[in-house]
Amino acid sequence: MEHILTALIPIFLLILTGFFFKKIDFPSAEFWKNADKLTYFVLMPSLLVYKLSTANLENLEAFDFVLTGLLALVFVLILSIVLKFKMNTQGAPFSSVVQGAIRFNTYVFLGLVSAILGDKGIALAALLITFAIPAINVICITVFAFYVNDTKATFLGMIKSIIKNPLILACLLGGGINYFDIYTPIIAVKFIEILSASALPLGLLSIGFALDLSSIKEAKTELIVSSILKLVIMPLTMFVIGKLFSLEPFLLTILIIFGAMPTASSSFILARQLGGDTKLMASIITFETLFSLFTVSFILGFLQYLN
Repeated sequence: MEHILTALIPIFLLILTGFFFKKIDFPSAEFWKNADKLTYFVLMPSLLVYKLSTANLENLEAFDFVLTGLLALVFVLILSIVLKFKMNTQGAPFSSVVQGAIRFNTYVFLGLVSAILGDKGIALAALLITFAIPAINVICITVFAFYVNDTKATFLGMIKSIIKNPLILACLLGGGINYFDIYTPIIAVKFIEILSASALPLGLLSIGFALDLSSIKEAKTELIVSSILKLVIMPLTMFVIGKLFSLEPFLLTILIIFGAMPTASSSFILARQLGGDTKLMASIITFETLFSLFTVSFILGFLQYLN
């Protein structure tokens, strides 16, 4: 348990540092807006290309590993729809519940996997998100199309967003270099390694800067339901399905970390663009990010006990 806390606490301290920077407006809001773009389009893709292209991915149960993650996403979606009818939730709030229940924060995910499982863990995490990001985008866009009346979502727009996603492109590039054993000059490898080193710290600081504690005052039943689905039900589902597939503990740990991650800050952008409940979405993002410190600690501690 001490090892888990040693890995977790620095990550959340970086997030809190980012929030502190927000309070003192350092260096500026404009800086963090540009830092987000730099991390998303350059630094994080560099990290994924580097880790995937240099990883040893032989003799892994990759199919069952990825399938477990996708099946868990579908299960939580179905459970969300069932709960919608029980709570009589309207379309816009429901779209925020779903985003809160199935989206994940890439920076926290990769940061925690790196701290606990090292380079091999990051490579496998990158493999998982290569398939998870398109699946989650399809699910969320479909939910907006079905449940939000004034949605501007289109199938073509969804496909474009997936194809243009820099994280997916980076995973495909890094995986392709690895799979086809493409020669990469040592200078290029070192350049990408150095460039990618700041991806996770800067990304975690940006998460903290984006936190909005005042939004939690808008808390509703939907916030609690979405958070329980994401922080409790999702990792539990990953564990059960992974056990059914008899996945090795290393792969199962990555899936459980993936399932236990708070929702992504980008959920707010999608809610704003497609007519979702932005106040509820902001509340869910902040609440899950802060509360996940405790849930992830408990879940990983319990997993360590089982192993």
